[in-house]
Order: sequence, then structure tokens, then C-alpha cells
Amino acid sequence: MRIKIKLHPNSSREKIEKIGDDFYEVWLSAKPVNGKANATLEKFLKKEFGGKARIVSGFTSRIKSVEVAG
Repeated sequence: MRIKIKLHPNSSREKIEKIGDDFYEVWLSAKPVNGKANATLEKFLKKEFGGKARIVSGFTSRIKSVEVAG
């Protein structure tokens, strides 16, 4: 399944909130430096959805398209 994510890096909390059918907002404490926020997002989504998560587009944007399998 493919979902859209609006990422809030460098946040004081880590949480996920469903906004629409396939749109989520995610807050992470990781800083958006050298891909740390992207790597943390993939790990966070893997834990939340119980399967693989891979960013498909939006590597340098806060709006990302993510492929989740599981």
C-alpha cells in the first residue's frame, strides 16, 4: 500500500496521526541532517505497520510518498 506522510522532524515527541484514508502526519525527534529523519521514519513506520516501509519519493521534502508492505 502506498501512503503519503507529512513529516515533522526535530520534534519533541514521536507520534503518528491519521489525517485521511492514505495520509498521515508523523512527528519524529530526529534531525533532518544526512538522511537521519528519513531512516528514522522508515524504522518508525516498520514498527507501526508491522512490515517493510520504503520512501518512494520526497527524500528532501516534508511530504513523502511511502510504500508499506505487511
